[in-house]
Amino acid sequence: MSSVGVKPEFMVQDVAALRRLYEPVHALAVTKQRQTLGPHAETFIRRSPFLCIGTQGAEGRADVSPRGDAQGFVQILDAGTLAIPDRPGNNRLDTLENIMANPVVGLLFMIPGYDETLRVNGRARLSTQPDLLESMAVDGRRPRLAIVVEIDEVFLHCAKAFRRSHLWDPAHRQDRSEMPSLVKMILDDTTGAPSDQAVMRKMDDDLETAYRQTLY
Repeated sequence: MSSVGVKPEFMVQDVAALRRLYEPVHALAVTKQRQTLGPHAETFIRRSPFLCIGTQGAEGRADVSPRGDAQGFVQILDAGTLAIPDRPGNNRLDTLENIMANPVVGLLFMIPGYDETLRVNGRARLSTQPDLLESMAVDGRRPRLAIVVEIDEVFLHCAKAFRRSHLWDPAHRQDRSEMPSLVKMILDDTTGAPSDQAVMRKMDDDLETAYRQTLY
């Protein structure tokens, strides 16, 4: 952990001070923004198996949630509207409750192997429309609802973050076994994980079984 403390006198206090720290925005970064999907944005969404959705509740509590499924799982209803199936999760419903309180959302679409991303900002609603949910069914299991996003702005994002992080580079993949399982980490941080390794393995196996049985 860093030993450097954050000193209040160096906090940026206003937009003018912020702007002085950076070069003027490149013209292309401004003109690339659209209010509806263009053909390349549509293709990007149809190829994407993963996105992150950012929301904020009525009291300002922010949240970012991953959403993933088969390539092109997000439906393009028209040039200004997307529909995201809400697959089974942990039932915290953080994203959904936030949308009920504050419809403004931000989406970040990713494609494995692509260093560029697609950003979509808009306003979301929650729909239980039967024919929409039926069109999103997998193996006869349809989602309980869909997140319908009315697009306010959409633009492609450059590759710098992915180039710096080497996210898709196999040479930079980390060994998952170097950290404990998800169940153990959660228990370590809360009630405490069992010391009996057989019990711990059983809990890990049960989670894997739940993954297989409840993806849809």
